[in-house]
Amino acid sequence: MPVANTISALAKRIIPCLDIKDGRTVKGTNFVELRDAGDPVELAARYALEGADELVFLDITATVERRKTLADLVKRIAHRINIPFTVGGGIRSVEDVSVLLGSGADKVSINTAAFQNPELIAGIAKAAGSQCVVLAIDTRLEDDGEWYVYLNGGRTKTDAKCFEWAKKAVDLGAGEILLTSMNHDGTKAGFALDITRRLSDALPIPVIASGGGGNMQHFVDVFQDAHADAALAASIFHFKEIAIPDLKQHLKGYGIPVRI
Repeated sequence: MPVANTISALAKRIIPCLDIKDGRTVKGTNFVELRDAGDPVELAARYALEGADELVFLDITATVERRKTLADLVKRIAHRINIPFTVGGGIRSVEDVSVLLGSGADKVSINTAAFQNPELIAGIAKAAGSQCVVLAIDTRLEDDGEWYVYLNGGRTKTDAKCFEWAKKAVDLGAGEILLTSMNHDGTKAGFALDITRRLSDALPIPVIASGGGGNMQHFVDVFQDAHADAALAASIFHFKEIAIPDLKQHLKGYGIPVRI
């Protein structure tokens, strides 16, 4: 295999996230206090130009409002980007997935519906391939020292432990884990290195770290210390606190393989 391909295959991914509410990009802290962050179509186009490796679109109130993801908005974004595109929010069936893939999504992110009906993971993997199935886990570290799974956009606590649920999802056919620490979300204080490392080291599929990215060193830490395959962030990119090309050059300086 050529050297370039080897480097590319090992490259760590930088993924901006568009949290969508009422057709606009929003961002909060610890899953609350949402503020407007701009037009999702324009942001998506900007990220594709800046060298983002992928883009994630999460319709954050679709599940709670019991409606489907905004397929028309997905289609408009897909027309403006040339990078892998993951879409989540309100997906409850293989048919929902077909609509989103038909609208331009490359992968789908499932969360609450997958927890309530784990066979949904297997069904989507069978219909579209495991590479299309991103299992999103919203997790919170509780006083007992355990990381628990939360549903419905962080509103509903379960008794399930993050690590056990992730392992089960892999067995069912999930192709990737999007791990969001609710304790760290929006704080810009750094990623949850311990639980990220635990999943990254134990699971045979990629783990995307989410929640807490605030400076370039946080990304170095999550790749070097927690062994994440990708790091996802929102507000630092939306509000131009960190430029993706600058971040990638910084990571490269630490010997972390990235696509420049």
